[in-house]
Amino acid sequence: MMTNPTGRLTQGQFSFLPDLTDTEIALQVAYGLRKGYAWSVEYTDDPHPRNTYWEMYGNPMFDLADPAGVLRELTGCRQAFPRHYIRLVAFDSTRGVESIAMSFIVQRPPREPGFQLSRQEVHNRTIRYTIGSYATQDPEGERYGEG
Repeated sequence: MMTNPTGRLTQGQFSFLPDLTDTEIALQVAYGLRKGYAWSVEYTDDPHPRNTYWEMYGNPMFDLADPAGVLRELTGCRQAFPRHYIRLVAFDSTRGVESIAMSFIVQRPPREPGFQLSRQEVHNRTIRYTIGSYATQDPEGERYGEG
């Protein structure tokens, strides 16, 4: 995050842009549907860069033709988790496996605490670095002021 002047989490597509509106989200979902992608809604309160497996809200949405179905799921997730990160993920199965074709954050908590970089000197003066999220200093359910 040192090269990110906004201090916002930058994972997935559109991370350096202002938050997408619901209309812009629907346009991206429609694009993915035209490509044959299956969509899912995921959320987390631990946005560590290596935490690639967020919690899935509902089931993946296969065989949709209208973005309204994805937006309904997104609305439900926003109501259930108003202070979490939420992202949409599009899966492409054309190669015989479900691989991520699109992924972008559609909701952020009101305050993004960021990450800390810890430096440790180990055997033979080797330096190791670890990234930790300030958010995870509080237990689940108490992060982002929800407790």
